[in-house]
Amino acid sequence: MARILSFSIFRYNPGDPASAPRLDNFLLDESDRMTLFIALTRLREEQDASLQFDFCCRAGICGACGMVINGRPGLACHTKTKDLPKEITLLPLPGFDLVADLSVDTGKWFRAMYRRVESWVHTDKAFDPAAEEERMDNALAEQIYELERCIECGCCVSACGTSRMRPDFLGAAGLNRIARFMIDPRDERTDSDYFDLVGNDEGVFGCMGLLACEDICPKEIPLQDQLGILRRKMAFTAVKDIFRMKEKGKKK
Repeated sequence: MARILSFSIFRYNPGDPASAPRLDNFLLDESDRMTLFIALTRLREEQDASLQFDFCCRAGICGACGMVINGRPGLACHTKTKDLPKEITLLPLPGFDLVADLSVDTGKWFRAMYRRVESWVHTDKAFDPAAEEERMDNALAEQIYELERCIECGCCVSACGTSRMRPDFLGAAGLNRIARFMIDPRDERTDSDYFDLVGNDEGVFGCMGLLACEDICPKEIPLQDQLGILRRKMAFTAVKDIFRMKEKGKKK
């Protein structure tokens, strides 16, 4: 016999002066292979057309449907209702500007992060559109692809204790982005250049190591592994820079 699901959904439109934060309750009969995306779509079509949430691909690729599901950030399209209790509470992802209800503006955060970490290949080589693509070892290309699988859903940022306390913290998504360029042979930045970007409490040394980012990543990217590698590299870079400065001081 199909279950009757009870939803408590956060409702608030900051653009409407008459709106106030609240939880609205809905009942919905559970269907076969139902995901939260399907449930929310039915609620909007059958019960409340004003309910706002984001979606695009419905296949765990776009990251648009990120939300807090019973206290845990996740993707609505990836979450099957059969894996949840009958009582389901849905909240918007914290750490991002609220658009309305379950919809948040992750794009603003990610655009600022990309500018902050200078998320492009830095090279002095002149671009030749007629030239062949630069060849790369397959194993290295796979390492880069592993880090490029981030879908920018924002779940890791919302789950991060440091990000919740410090909006200036770069977060796992930003540090993962830096790690991607550090192993790209086309990027000519040095470790010292990267240290200037993330070698501080707002970057790689601000993480408290709670592991929440990797625990909830829907693409299972090894975020903590990359953080550990980055932290070691930045620590070595700091030590080398200190010794370099001492050597310069002795020569003077």
